[in-house]
Amino acid sequence: MIRLFNNGAFVFNGKDVVAEEEIGQLYQKYAKEVPDRETAKSNTLSFNILKNHNTSGNMEKLKVKFDKLTSHDITFVGIIQTARASGLDKFPVPYVLTNCHNSLCAVGGTINEDDHMFGLSCAKKYGGIYVPPHQAVIHQFAREMLAESGKMILGSDSHTRYGALGTMAIGEGGPELVKQLLNKTYDINMPKVVGVHMTGKLRKGVGPQDVALAIIGKVFANGYVNNKVMEFFGEGVNSLSVDERIGIDVMTTETTCLSSVWITDGKVKDFYALHNRPEGFKEMTLPEVVYYDGLIDVDLSEIKPMIAMPFHPSNTYTIDEVNENPGDILREVEKRAAVSLDNNKVSFKLTDKIRNGRIYVDQGVIAGCAGGGFENICAAADILSGKFIGNDEFSLSVYPASQPIMMELVKNGTIAKLMETGATIRTAFCGPCFGAGDVPANNGFSIRHSTRNFPNREGSKVTNGQIASVALMDARSIAATAANKGYLTSAENFEGSFTKPAYHFDATIYENRVYNGWGKADPKAEVKFGPGIVDWPKMCALENDLVLRVASLINDPVTTTDELIPSGETSSFRSNPLGLAEFTLSRKDPKYVGRAKEIQKAEKARWEAKSANDIYEALAETRPVMEVLKERFGIDPLKTEIGSVIYAVKPGDGSAREQAASCQKVLGGLANIAKEYATKRYRSNLINWGMIPFIFEDKVPFEIGDYIFIKDIRDAVINKKSEVKAYIVNKELKEFTLKIGELTNDERDIIAKGCLINYYRSFNN
Repeated sequence: MIRLFNNGAFVFNGKDVVAEEEIGQLYQKYAKEVPDRETAKSNTLSFNILKNHNTSGNMEKLKVKFDKLTSHDITFVGIIQTARASGLDKFPVPYVLTNCHNSLCAVGGTINEDDHMFGLSCAKKYGGIYVPPHQAVIHQFAREMLAESGKMILGSDSHTRYGALGTMAIGEGGPELVKQLLNKTYDINMPKVVGVHMTGKLRKGVGPQDVALAIIGKVFANGYVNNKVMEFFGEGVNSLSVDERIGIDVMTTETTCLSSVWITDGKVKDFYALHNRPEGFKEMTLPEVVYYDGLIDVDLSEIKPMIAMPFHPSNTYTIDEVNENPGDILREVEKRAAVSLDNNKVSFKLTDKIRNGRIYVDQGVIAGCAGGGFENICAAADILSGKFIGNDEFSLSVYPASQPIMMELVKNGTIAKLMETGATIRTAFCGPCFGAGDVPANNGFSIRHSTRNFPNREGSKVTNGQIASVALMDARSIAATAANKGYLTSAENFEGSFTKPAYHFDATIYENRVYNGWGKADPKAEVKFGPGIVDWPKMCALENDLVLRVASLINDPVTTTDELIPSGETSSFRSNPLGLAEFTLSRKDPKYVGRAKEIQKAEKARWEAKSANDIYEALAETRPVMEVLKERFGIDPLKTEIGSVIYAVKPGDGSAREQAASCQKVLGGLANIAKEYATKRYRSNLINWGMIPFIFEDKVPFEIGDYIFIKDIRDAVINKKSEVKAYIVNKELKEFTLKIGELTNDERDIIAKGCLINYYRSFNN
C-alpha cells in the first residue's frame, strides 16, 4: 500500500523511481554516467519555488519573502497588534483576514464580533482583504481566491497547505507573519525534500482522507518527513480530481512536514479557469532527472477506507480491521489514551461502544478545510440517498467549506437530499476542528472528516471529568456509517453509484460581501478596539544570568499545542494575552499557572527593586537560592533574571498557534527544555517570544519546583555558543549541560532583546 525508501531516490521523466543505493548498479549495467545528485536535487519543484523567493543568495540559508499572507480571527488580532507595536505602516503584500473560527460569536459577550470589527477596520487602514463570518473557512477561500502555481503563501494556521494547486504554503505562528508585514524575511535552512510517488487509482468508496490517514500512519512516528517538504508526483496524481488532491494535501500537516507541493496538470488548469483566475495556473512538471532525500511510494489502488482512532491522526487502522476485531483494538486505544490522561481523574472507555458485536458511534461531522469540499459532500449525499440517520443518539452535521460551495449544493439539490436524511447543514465554520462546534456528550464517540483528533479537540475538559473522543474518517465512510444509523461502516460496501455532479463556481457572494482593500490603504481610517482587545504586557531584555524555576514537567512522548494552550472556548480570549494565559496547560497540568505566577512575583519585584530584600519579600524562597549563587558565582540578584521553565519530552505537535509560547511568556516563562521539538513552528514561536529552546536528551535531573541557574546565558546566546552549563540549586549545586541548538543571528538578537516586539522597537528608537 505505502512503502518508504530507506535512503534517497532518483526519479526519471517524472515516473521512473530508482533507490539511491541501486543507481550505481543500474548505470553500470547500461554503461552510463551516474547522475549528479546535487544537480538533481536542484531540479525539484520545491527547490525552484524556494529559489525564486529566496533573498539571501545562499540556497543553504534561506531568507524567504512570501507573495501573500492569510490569517483567521483567533490569530489576526495578535499579529496586527504586534506589527502595530513594531511600526506597521501598511500591508506590503495581499493579506487576507478570514473569520471562520470565532464566527458563531457564542461565548464571551461582544468580544468575538469586536475582533471581527477590528479586522475590518485594519483591512481599511492597512490595505487588507476582509472575509466576513460564515463566508468561507480560511483555507478554502485561499484555494479559491489566493493560490497561484509557483507562488508562496504564509498563513497563521498550521493547515496552510495549497500544494495541490502548485502553491507552496506554510503554516506558522503569528510572529512569522509579523516579520513579513514589516518587510523582513522567513529564515530557514534549505529543507530536505521527500518525494511522494503516486500510482494507481482509488477504488470505489475510498476518498482523500483515507489516503491522507494511510500516509500519516506510516510516517508520523518515525519522523520521516519532519520539517521537510513533501512533493507529490506520478501517474496516480493525474488520476485524482483536484478536490481529492486538496483533501490529501491539507492533511500533510499531520505528518509534521514543513510544506507540500504537487505537479500541476490540465485538471489544475481547469480549476483556476473555473475560479476566474486562469492567470494563476502554471504547468509544473518534473524534469528528466530529480533527486529526493527520501521517497514515499503510494499505490492508490491498495488504499482502503481508514480510521484514525483517538487521540492522534497517526493512530490508524483500516475500518475493516476495526470491525473484524473491535474489542482488542478499542482496548489498545484505551491503553494508549491513558498516557495522555494519566494526570487526570477521568474514566475513558471505548469498549462500551460495542453493541451486538459492532461499534456504534454517537456523531458524524463532515466539515472544514479537509471535509467540507464539494465532492466530499456530494459523495456523502449519494451514499445517504433514500436513507435516514435514525432518531436515536447518532447525529450528522455537514459544513460546506465556503458559501460558493454551499450555493452550488443548494442549486443541484444535494443540500435537500442531505436534509431529508436527518442531517443538519451549517455554514462555513472551523469549530469542529478545534473543539468549538458539535461538541458531543460526555463519553461520546464522534467520527469526523476534519483535520485533528487530539484530546480536547472535541470539547472535552478532562480536569472537570468530561471526556469524549474523535476518530477521523473520510466523508464517504461517515455517510455509510450514518446510513447504518451509527454503526461503523466502510464506504467500500456502498453498492450504489456516485453521480459526480459538475461544480460551477459563482464569485457573486464574494464580490458582494468581501472587503478588498489591497492597494487602497487609508492611513486616516481608525482602528476599532473592543474591551477584550488588550495590548501585550511589558517584556524585558534577557539578563546575563538566569534563574529558572521548573513550573511543569511533562513526560508524555509528545505534547500537543492543544495541551499547552487549549483550543475551543478559550479562543475567545486570543485577543487578550493576560486572559488567555490563565488557561495555559489547564487541561494537562492545572497547577502550572499558579506556579508560574508565583515565581513571576519575584521577577516583577526585581524590576523595581532597590535591594535584594525587595525580591525576597515578594517570594521568600528565592533568598536561599540567590545567596548560594552569590557565594559561588558572585551574582548580583538585581541583575539576575528570574522566570519559569517547562520541560516536555517533545512539545509542539499540531497547531501553529503562537499562544502556546506567548502564554508562557506572559506568565514569566523564559525557556523550554525538551529532548526535541515536535515542529519547527513551535520552536520558532518560543524564539519569537524571547524564550530559549533548550535541548536536554538525557534523563531529567530536576523536578517541579527545582531552581536551575545558568550563568552568562546572554553572552552564550549572542556569541553563538552551542551549549551552556546549568546548575540545579539546592544546598549543593548539581551541574548538567543544556544545548541551545542552531539559531540565526536575528533569532539570537530576538532572544537577547526579550521578544520580537522589543526587537523591532529597537529599530524605531
